[in-house]
Amino acid sequence: MVDRRRPGSRNQKAKPKAKPKMDVPRLAAWEVLKAVRVDDAYTNLVLPSVLAEHGLTGRDAAFVTELVSGTIRRQATYDAVLAACVDRSLAKVEAKVLDALRLGTHQLLSMRVPAHAAISTTVDLVRSKVGPGAAGFANAVLRKVTAHDLDAWVDRVAPDRGTDPTGHAAVASSHPRWVVDELRRAVGADELDALLAADNEPPRVTLVARPGRATLEELPGQPTPWSPYGVVLESGDPGAVPAVAEGRAGVQDEGSQLVAEAAAAAAVEGRDERWLDLCAGPGGKSALLAALAAGRGARLVAGERQPHRARLVARNLRGADGPVAGVAGVLTADGTRPPFREGTFDRVLVDAPCTGLGALRRRPEARWRRRPQDLADLVALQRALVGSALDLVRPGGAVLYATCSPVLAETAEVVEAVLGSRGDVRLEDASGLLAHVPDAAGPLEGTLQLWPHRHGTDAMFLALMRRT
Repeated sequence: MVDRRRPGSRNQKAKPKAKPKMDVPRLAAWEVLKAVRVDDAYTNLVLPSVLAEHGLTGRDAAFVTELVSGTIRRQATYDAVLAACVDRSLAKVEAKVLDALRLGTHQLLSMRVPAHAAISTTVDLVRSKVGPGAAGFANAVLRKVTAHDLDAWVDRVAPDRGTDPTGHAAVASSHPRWVVDELRRAVGADELDALLAADNEPPRVTLVARPGRATLEELPGQPTPWSPYGVVLESGDPGAVPAVAEGRAGVQDEGSQLVAEAAAAAAVEGRDERWLDLCAGPGGKSALLAALAAGRGARLVAGERQPHRARLVARNLRGADGPVAGVAGVLTADGTRPPFREGTFDRVLVDAPCTGLGALRRRPEARWRRRPQDLADLVALQRALVGSALDLVRPGGAVLYATCSPVLAETAEVVEAVLGSRGDVRLEDASGLLAHVPDAAGPLEGTLQLWPHRHGTDAMFLALMRRT
């Protein structure tokens, strides 16, 4: 019998199918979304490690950062669009596929990515990570997304503004309904849209020069409008700035810089040597406060309940040869049960744990993790921490209460509750502490409130109290 097979065919093994090609930046973005969803990771913490793993820098790193952060910020809007483009509930779409669809939708509706590139790279990603059937589904859905631009989609999928203003804002600005309601109470209806829009703007990278350790001239960028210690970094890696790499400067939102400035500027009666940052983690405000304390012959104690955050504080307060000037120590301690005698300190900063709804620009996942029921526990903690701070400060000393939230339950109502429960405390007028910052009046007379849409900062609340 004649062997009619092709020469060389005997014992040949079938060649393995080539793996679908994937765009590395999109793959990195997808991995970050998965970590945020599965591991409750924080975007700003997981992103650097994923970028390093894939060797992404420069423009690729910037692309991934915007792709991830923008997708998470606008998740509610994109889910409403996707729901109009699929033939099933989004709850029945595999989570890995939905992550990819959100990434593709952000590219199509909010980034300057050509439609063919956004669709083809997303489909390749889904084919590689899930399979060909899911890839075909993704292709069909994203082609439907291209039918309208973002504004037209919002008009189609958001509730009517006239009959359901909260529902319309929730979809159009991608905030949970309860957050929209709380922010409306805090800022008022006239400024609500501007605030919600500011929450969706990528924040500027702001550096801080710690006095006595670094100067503004060492830092690249334009000086910040309100803080005398900051600059806005226009581009590049902050870690590549020598002063930042050496710990003499750091990355810090201008609003946080202003909190530290106000805490140091508050008048005290008599001695002014012992300062306390009661809730210090991760240590940015402590580092600036310590530098300001050193310049005035004072020393700062930094306390933090969580051990891993206390280690971050210690790292921020160390120089090349040990603790920097102005630091008395870093303690792992519960601020509601502090290991100090009453009246030990001359001034205390209470930057209390809060919902973080004032920092949604920088913490895009926070809006989807917080729940209305979180408020009760946080408010109880805030009141307890302020009470501890007032016990720890001596008569004539000052306590600055700050939160990265404009929610009235965490700001005005906490202060009112504390004042109502004690006869040895009075609320001071804090307006002079940041007199150079316009339109910063808080919800209580004499308090301060910074805003993303007014000041370009996180929405920091400040109230100054004195032990009498």
